[in-house]
Amino acid sequence: MKKLFLLLLLSNALFAQLTSYEKSKGQETATYDEVIRFYQDLDQKYDQATLLEVGTSDIGKPLHLFVLSANKVFKPQADKVTLLINNGIHPGEPEGIDASMMWARELLEKKMLPPNVLLCIVPVYNIDGILNRGVSRPNQNGPNSYGFRANSRNYDLNRDFIKTDSKNSESWQKMFQAWKPHIIVDNHTSNGADYQHAVTYFPTQKDKFNPLVSAFFTKEFKPALDAQLSKSGFDPVPYVNAFGSTPETGYSGFNDAPRYSSGYASLFNCETFVVELHMLKDYPTRVKGTYVFMETTLNLSTKHATTLIANKQKADEAVAAQKSFPLSWKLDRSVADSITFKGFAAKYKPSEVSGLNRLYYERSEPFTKRIPFFDHYVADLTVQKPNAYVLPQSWARVAELLKINGVALKSLEKDTQMEVEVYYIEDYKIPQKPYEGHYNHTGVTVRKETQKIQFYKGDYLIETNQKSNRYLIETLEPQGPDSFFAWNFFDSILGQKEHFSAYVFEDIAAEMLRKDATLKQKLEERKKTDEAFAKSGAAQLEFIYRNSPYFEQTYSRYPVYRLVK
Repeated sequence: MKKLFLLLLLSNALFAQLTSYEKSKGQETATYDEVIRFYQDLDQKYDQATLLEVGTSDIGKPLHLFVLSANKVFKPQADKVTLLINNGIHPGEPEGIDASMMWARELLEKKMLPPNVLLCIVPVYNIDGILNRGVSRPNQNGPNSYGFRANSRNYDLNRDFIKTDSKNSESWQKMFQAWKPHIIVDNHTSNGADYQHAVTYFPTQKDKFNPLVSAFFTKEFKPALDAQLSKSGFDPVPYVNAFGSTPETGYSGFNDAPRYSSGYASLFNCETFVVELHMLKDYPTRVKGTYVFMETTLNLSTKHATTLIANKQKADEAVAAQKSFPLSWKLDRSVADSITFKGFAAKYKPSEVSGLNRLYYERSEPFTKRIPFFDHYVADLTVQKPNAYVLPQSWARVAELLKINGVALKSLEKDTQMEVEVYYIEDYKIPQKPYEGHYNHTGVTVRKETQKIQFYKGDYLIETNQKSNRYLIETLEPQGPDSFFAWNFFDSILGQKEHFSAYVFEDIAAEMLRKDATLKQKLEERKKTDEAFAKSGAAQLEFIYRNSPYFEQTYSRYPVYRLVK
């Protein structure tokens, strides 16, 4: 199949510009300059395609979008499904880059563009990474050289869809919100175990997705996709998420949080297929598998265009009216499915490096068996939406990201005092080392109070009757695992700004206890139940201070307020 595929591509390319992949007979992947020149040439040659600049990147080069439209209209169209192909988020995984170039040329040459699908291709998302060319993946079978996983600021862009530290991510989100795709194919190469399958992938996690959209993809689209892939010689399995064990023992579906492309897109009722070609298959096989996946997705999008458009519209309307929103999810291992898995026997032998036992896969012992697959997630924490949030204008970056993602913000026209529900951050955990430039907050607990807060002209009222409700609520509720609080946007509230001089406050505290019998009783009860507290004068003085009018109300008060009445 590999030789036949290459011959077919070379034959087709006699009348078109050859890619580096074709010239090298499947050994090389295109450089950044070669990719952009290729799409520029297609733009010049065909009137059904255009190459757009949709933003910038941290390295200063533009983010491009190649749009193919049968009717030569290069903007979002309500009667068309928008299919977005995302390439090179990890440029060391370049199959999609090469496959998309050849596929786009084929569609244009043979005038195969469907009238009801708008096809958008990101030639390379991580431009910074593709320019950092070399070899960095010893567990990968080709090509000869390729780009690097991180961008020029050493960010993994597939962890940056909420925190948006990179210009790349901000540009991509603006592009996404402008074109509002119905489906994304995000092309990758796998890591992990060895097995027979070349194509693995995971769709947007079904239980976290809008039920209407999820049901269609789970029951109709995905089975048809799998059947066509198998017919094309690429029996697919769910992305092998079995790190720390071998796949035949069973594994779980991927929990795609909003930091990832698929988790982010799901906040806007867009289905994403994260395609993971097996790292140890030769590069032509991986490119071919990616090509077939994209081609099949386009065919099914064409067939089901009316349903895809209607389902997304209904889901958007449902989200605007939805009242409760899950913030976090956990795997329910009591519910198991099974899949047909084609693997290799996992064995152990002494390591030539350490002399200790090491894992290897015996390719001379293939097997096919049914194995457990766990893909049922249940809500771990759910929140009721308020009628609106109030965001002080001082948190400008938060407001900016909300606007980028289609959230409507209304500016207060005058200074206003409102009774609102406030959160106080009671506890949280932070890691010892940073993750993607942040010390993420986890295990967040909050206390609620109702207070009258003074707001000012220009502060933002954000109503929760919007199609972007999931993004809005999952970023603004502090207990969300990918909330802005989790990503350290509000860390300055966690620092106390005022305190007391003990020798002065001693007299004030004594006077407070003389005048406030309730406070004195609370102090005495605490001393009875806490021996260490009873022996610490400083702790008792701190207790009184925290129960005094001098203690700052803003300490650990989360500065996004809930309007519930």
